[in-house]
This record gives sequence, structure tokens and C-alpha cells, in this order.
Amino acid sequence: MKVGILGCGAIANIITNFACEGKLGVEIKYFYDRDMERAENLASQVDGRVVLNMEDMLSHVDMVIEAASPQAVKEMVPTILKKGKDVIVMSVGGLLNPETRFKLEKLAKNNKCRLYAPSGAIVGLDGIKAASLGKIQRVTLVTRKPPRSLGINTEKETILYQGEASEAVQKFPLNINVAATVSMAVGQEIEVKIIADPDVDRNMHELEVVGDFGEFQTITSNIRCSMNPKTSVLAAYSAIKLLNSLNENFLVGT
Repeated sequence: MKVGILGCGAIANIITNFACEGKLGVEIKYFYDRDMERAENLASQVDGRVVLNMEDMLSHVDMVIEAASPQAVKEMVPTILKKGKDVIVMSVGGLLNPETRFKLEKLAKNNKCRLYAPSGAIVGLDGIKAASLGKIQRVTLVTRKPPRSLGINTEKETILYQGEASEAVQKFPLNINVAATVSMAVGQEIEVKIIADPDVDRNMHELEVVGDFGEFQTITSNIRCSMNPKTSVLAAYSAIKLLNSLNENFLVGT
């Protein structure tokens, strides 16, 4: 399977490094980024090709990894799906808008391709998907990050947001993909609290789910990407695991 990458930032760098080490079960061949230098740097590592326009890769790949921005999900992913190519969406916040998600799901169905949203920077997603088959009473997510990861400067713990996931994604589109992922997995709005905490050096997500199945709590303490502190290494790993699972005959988890 040949794969193209849209957006050559931190996540694309980690995926490409795995390809260089022979740990990727697909072939990464095409790269697009508005910053040509970033795209050329990654392409040179895997003997890949840089395209001047994203559309130029679509006749040569089976799948595209979107790792650019929520805006790219809205503006560029439809073009990919219309060509019948599968898409892995890393900017999951771009899918939380019902109108956008419905449009993309319809395009995928009509063009016989698939739209994937990896688990990203949180654990417990398999459990919450299974639990959502019953009745869910409460889902809460507390995201705690160093101020720099949230683009602010403060010396004391500060609550930046408390409310529903859909609004959180609008206010923090580059920082709270986890809220969108959990909301879509459970099929309902979840309660979100975002905290800037100068006493932590990791991106942390505390998830609590209560339903007729019982209840569970998870804490994910993520190492941040050196290239972009807003991005957690686990988010890139989730995409890599998804790519590798496409060629596996034995799958564990829902």
C-alpha cells in the first residue's frame, strides 16, 4: 500500500522515522506541505516525492494521512475522498462539526473508501466504544498541559475552559483533539476542562466514564513531541499502529 502525507509537522516526522527504520507496514511515498522545505526534508529520508499540489499525489496513492489542521479536514479531505482514497484524519477536531462529518462520511460511502480517526493521545477508547452500546450517564475529560503547550505564559494553575467538547474544539483547535475523539467514540457531548499547569511537563488527560456497564477512569501522561509541544508522541504512535493493523490478520481490541 502506498501512502501520502498531508502536513509535514511533528506527527509526519515520527511516522517517517518509523518508515526509515523498517517498522511501517506501508510505503510512505508522497509528501505535501505549504512549507516545501519541511516536505522535502521528509521525502529525502524515504526516497519519496514532494508534490506542489496535494491533488498531484492522489493518482499514485491508496491512502492519505491528514496531519495538517482542522481547516485541511474541511477543505482538502473531501477532494481525497472523491478520488476514492482512504484517509486517516489526525486533526480529529475537524470532524466534530456534524455537518462536516456527515459530508465526509457520505463522500466515503459514495466513493467506496474509508475515513479513519485514530485513538490519538488517550487510552481507553476501545472501552468507551464498547460501553457506549449501553447507556452512558457521564463522561468527563480533564486535560492538563504545560502553559507553553497551550500557547500561554502563566506561573500558576489556570483553568482555561470548562464546558462541552464542541466548544472546546472551537476555542482550542490545535490542542484538544482528544475531546473530539472521545465525543465521537461515545456518540454524545462530553464535559471538558482544560487546565494550564506550570507544574507539569507532560500533556495529561484524565478520563472518567460512568454507565450501565459500571465505570472506569484512565490517566494518560504523554511525552510531548520535541518538534511541537502541542503534539503528544502517543498520537503519532496511534496512527502508526493503525497503518500496521491494515495488514494484520489477527486484531486485538474493538
